Amino acid sequence: MNILVSGGLGYIGSHTCVALLEAGHSVIIVDNLSNSKKETAEKIINITNKQVIFYEVDLTDDKAVSMIFDNHKIDGVIHFAALKAVGESIKKPIEYYYNNLVSTMVLVKYCLKYNVNKFVFSSSATVYGENRVPFNELMELFPTTNPYGETKVMSERILKDVAQANPMFSVSILRYFNPVGAHESGLIGESPNGIPNNLMPYITQVAKGKLKKLKVFGDNYPTVDGTGVRDFIHVVDLAEGHVAALNNLKKGVHIYNLGTGKGTSVLELINAFEEANGIKIPYEVVDRRPGDIAECYADVTKAYQELGWRASRDIFRMCKDAWNFEKNNSLDY
Repeated sequence: MNILVSGGLGYIGSHTCVALLEAGHSVIIVDNLSNSKKETAEKIINITNKQVIFYEVDLTDDKAVSMIFDNHKIDGVIHFAALKAVGESIKKPIEYYYNNLVSTMVLVKYCLKYNVNKFVFSSSATVYGENRVPFNELMELFPTTNPYGETKVMSERILKDVAQANPMFSVSILRYFNPVGAHESGLIGESPNGIPNNLMPYITQVAKGKLKKLKVFGDNYPTVDGTGVRDFIHVVDLAEGHVAALNNLKKGVHIYNLGTGKGTSVLELINAFEEANGIKIPYEVVDRRPGDIAECYADVTKAYQELGWRASRDIFRMCKDAWNFEKNNSLDY
């Protein structure tokens, strides 16, 4: 199939493009480069020995998106493109609501116009809010603790309403947890602009000496060691989950958690990184971040039963691959 991947040069998007190409699909990447780099397209080509089409386009640009659909026969869409930092969304709610909702609506509008009926949406475990763990897909969604999470909840509702009004429209909503790691080649991985918002790239940048020490946001949560607990999943497992969702699309809306089903605390992840790579990570405990919850991990039964997918790479593999990417890439990538 010919798949349009929005945000396809980002961390998860680039790994999913690799997985799609390796599965025999063709890829059209649309990315505004707000949190990604153009060079990633060449790295995807180097890994797969296959060509990709790339448009530097913002999905809120209605005319530009229309042109892409007009120029290509598109069979399906995987929609990653979104602003995604929880803390930043609290400080910049208008930017988050505008970008994340308008981009989804523009993309869906042209899917309907051009009869593109396969749609995979990148959602987040953030939509579960303060529900009790493990999170499962049947839970009522509590109000989330941040605007980023609200944009995902609203986008899910938009897609459900669209599918209700258009019976041929097939949607897979993927609520995923905490992707870490990198492609085994070391060519692509998580390379955020500025100070990382996510834990693993913060750890790897401390390991490399880019940052002096890691900040641990809170050690007084009701968890195994007081630090936040998350379901860390290898980004390649996550990418393969998107291909499984695309290949198993059914009419209507179907929701899947993509995680490992196991929680790991911040301190446990630091210890695993130190053990896997033989590097000490200095850290300091600071105040909690607004919007963070104590525990977040998945019930992943449904994805295995309906998609035949489950995560296979363990926490040590995640730590080794993340460090392999960091140490092999220059400061400007």
